[in-house]
Amino acid sequence: MGHAFRPPSGAVRTSAAYDHQVAQQPVVREVHVATGINLRYLEHGDPAGRAILLLHPWGESLRCFDRLNTLLPPSLRVLSLDQRGHGGAAKPAGGYELASFAADVEAFMDAAGLAAAVLVGSSSGGYVAQQVALDSPSRVTGLVLVGSPRSLHGRPPFADEVERLTDPVDPAWVRESLTWFPRFHDVPDWYIEDRVRDGLRLPAHVWRETLTGLITALAPTDTGTITAPTLIIWGDRDDLLPGEDQRQLAAAIPGSRLVVYQDTGHLVLWEQPDRVATDLTAFVAGLRTTATTG
Repeated sequence: MGHAFRPPSGAVRTSAAYDHQVAQQPVVREVHVATGINLRYLEHGDPAGRAILLLHPWGESLRCFDRLNTLLPPSLRVLSLDQRGHGGAAKPAGGYELASFAADVEAFMDAAGLAAAVLVGSSSGGYVAQQVALDSPSRVTGLVLVGSPRSLHGRPPFADEVERLTDPVDPAWVRESLTWFPRFHDVPDWYIEDRVRDGLRLPAHVWRETLTGLITALAPTDTGTITAPTLIIWGDRDDLLPGEDQRQLAAAIPGSRLVVYQDTGHLVLWEQPDRVATDLTAFVAGLRTTATTG
């Protein structure tokens, strides 16, 4: 791509992205961040545009945004990040607490020269985004939470399976894990296969330690008030996050807006990338209007 961004530190090198059926993707870039690890990311759009930082869920990678990226306006500067332990990022032995993931995001923003950005988090990626918005409000110009929890306290029904994982992780288990959350819209086969590849790139300790870090963390909205403009997107057939959870999340973030997608499960981004793109684009346009008139 002619306008790929290079962080000012110069500590960036390229690697080939794995093959899939999305054409003309930029190469993956790697950067060393102040938390001591290497992270990888993709950038799309206008380097001078409003910055949008996409945060994937536990068990996935920046590639989960491939479909969304093709639907967003080229006037935006969109960065998709592999978080620690996932995709092509470093996979250290520890550091999988919610606070560590949030610190990595801020360190990445420093390395990429992002003074501030709209954070978009899918599922647990939205939990990380909430923590960043709480820790560093001046760096979050907007927050879009897509099928994201208010709290992850409690032991999910699949925790025992995750605790029993050993290396190498069984491909059959990864494929089966993708059925934990029912889907109500067609999802392309290539996209499912990419998510299987994502899961196989996680060592067993990353699966375990990330889940533990998420379910033992204090919910961000229980420890402070998020002040960023916030859009919450939730599928009404989400069997992980009940409607009351999302209403409580909206109530905990002053001025936030909850949008409900009918006949959509927990995997909102998988099922409805077109609608997410439309709502995200409108949300960002609204931020521009507010900045202009405020």
